[in-house]
Amino acid sequence: MVIEVFDKVSELAHISRYRFGLQRRLSICLRLWGLLLILLLGQFAFTLEPATAVLRQHQDAPGIMRYHSQQSLRDELGNAWQVILFKQITPGKPTSFNLRLVGFPGIAEVSHPQSLEITTARGQVLTALDIFPQGAPAPNVGQYNLTDVLNHLQGDDSLTLSIRLKSHQPLTLQIPQSLVVEWQWLASEL
Repeated sequence: MVIEVFDKVSELAHISRYRFGLQRRLSICLRLWGLLLILLLGQFAFTLEPATAVLRQHQDAPGIMRYHSQQSLRDELGNAWQVILFKQITPGKPTSFNLRLVGFPGIAEVSHPQSLEITTARGQVLTALDIFPQGAPAPNVGQYNLTDVLNHLQGDDSLTLSIRLKSHQPLTLQIPQSLVVEWQWLASEL
């Protein structure tokens, strides 16, 4: 009888250890899955493109309105450039769109006259004429007529802008699709 009781206690202890071990393993597994989920969601949250574009409206003179989209982007060397699309509305004149690229003073000088080359994600190459063929108001500024180019862009396009600097180095800026959508909105809605 003592042996039977001992066997029963031993069996219950074994079952209890098995359940405890199973619960422990399950708890560890759930914690690991939770940690993995947090890491994956955290990585997704930190890799989203920041939305830093700004839309503004100015009255240049009575009856002359200017709207613009402005965003800071970095070139392939890590230098910051202000990318500004202007929409100018002057009574009696067609609406014009100009893209201004402004680099940090002393870091880069834009060569003039020179057209801006625009390559879409689909491989289409477009050009925009230099607004400052005789020279810009500052050496780190380039401005280009985008009036005809905007009609050729699609909402799902991202763009690559390319020009040569005075140092003969190429300047390449990647324009995200979200900014192209904003430009199209600026062109059609404002």
